[in-house]
Amino acid sequence: MNIHEYQAKKILQNYCIPLGDFVVVSSQAELKSFLKQSNWSSAVVKAQVHAGGRGKAGGVKIAKSPAEILEAGQELLGKKLVNQQTGPQGMICQQILLSPLVDIKQEYYLGAVIDRNLAQGVLIASAVGGVEIEKVAKEQPEKVLKLAIPSTGQFRFFELLRIIKFMGWKKDLFKEAGQLINQFIRAFIETDASLLEINPLVLTSEEKFIALDAKLVVDDNALFRQKEIKGYFDATQVSAYEAEAQQQELAYIPLDGQIGCMVNGAGLAMATMDLIHYYGGKAANFLDVGGSATQEKVAHGFKIILSDPKVKAILVNIFGGIMSCETVAAGVIAAAKEVKIDLPLVVRIEGTKVEEGRALLAAAGLATLEIASNLEEAATKVVALASK
Repeated sequence: MNIHEYQAKKILQNYCIPLGDFVVVSSQAELKSFLKQSNWSSAVVKAQVHAGGRGKAGGVKIAKSPAEILEAGQELLGKKLVNQQTGPQGMICQQILLSPLVDIKQEYYLGAVIDRNLAQGVLIASAVGGVEIEKVAKEQPEKVLKLAIPSTGQFRFFELLRIIKFMGWKKDLFKEAGQLINQFIRAFIETDASLLEINPLVLTSEEKFIALDAKLVVDDNALFRQKEIKGYFDATQVSAYEAEAQQQELAYIPLDGQIGCMVNGAGLAMATMDLIHYYGGKAANFLDVGGSATQEKVAHGFKIILSDPKVKAILVNIFGGIMSCETVAAGVIAAAKEVKIDLPLVVRIEGTKVEEGRALLAAAGLATLEIASNLEEAATKVVALASK
């Protein structure tokens, strides 16, 4: 789950990461009230949207007077930002973050991610900050350090020394830098993050570190134990379909195709979409109802898929493991009747009590329903139906 920059900064404050002052406002009235009460003469004004590259999209403004702060805030509030990360539909800025300008001596990058090949967390550090780390890694790989995060969750002295030397920090910054790095790693681990980054981490002219920006992405599967972060979900930053799916605890990702996909399991979803593409179709979504889908979840899934006007046909591909295919079939039938599906519907089920499940579907009398005996047949059928 993505959260806003200001929310990530609030979390980093709990780990004593050095941050400058900042304030968040969500209306022009709040902005005017803040400027009236504060003595800020300059500020950086940043749009709060769930996307990077805000500066290039016009979402970051430097203001050198109260009048310029007001003008920048008024421009950004309600502004639609469009770039590669937002997609062509863009994202509406509902809030802005203001922070005082800082006298920057040097900018750095500090990040932590899950490395799937190593099956563990990795620290990424670079003395080139304030720009896209992917670009630096591609064009100047020697300026990026990747270091596996120890199982203890803390770097030892010699590891910290290696990082600090790589970053070019002086000896008198060793203690401050070491604490910052280890607290950063602690925050990454304790928030169940899949990504945590500070870009830029700056060294001021007074030789002090400040995290000027922060990005935190938390593993959705860990939200049950991250109650505070789960409460940070912002429905305005996703489509109405995604917001509904989040509320119903369904995994849903909108795509650009015409075939709605309902599956149980991410691996099965990927295989389903690949096969649809192989036979000439395009998936309209990735919708995973989970390994223990109930009749209610299936019904909500259908409603979300049917809300997308691009959808011309639906493929249900469910593997019955702990839950039997008979239960799945009953849920599909009940859901189809409840939401009145009038689009072509292809169902492929496999697993426990598959014959009983298929018999239920065959006897259901659903006019638009077709049963497939295997995934290849299901994919070819749904692609043909969608093209009609």
